Amino acid sequence: MPDGTPLSPAPREPAPCPALPEWRAESLTGPDGRAVIRLGSQSYVLRITRAGKLILTK
Repeated sequence: MPDGTPLSPAPREPAPCPALPEWRAESLTGPDGRAVIRLGSQSYVLRITRAGKLILTK
């Protein structure tokens, strides 16, 4: 470099993990953007917000 500033290393992309299942949130939720997820005897609500974020509540 002419000014002596070192180059930063290029960011690396995370390697895909074939062992992890992948789902689109829209395919899990109904038309209202919500789904019930059960874990053992507990129920949770997965919700897509207007801002496109996911919220999981008990």
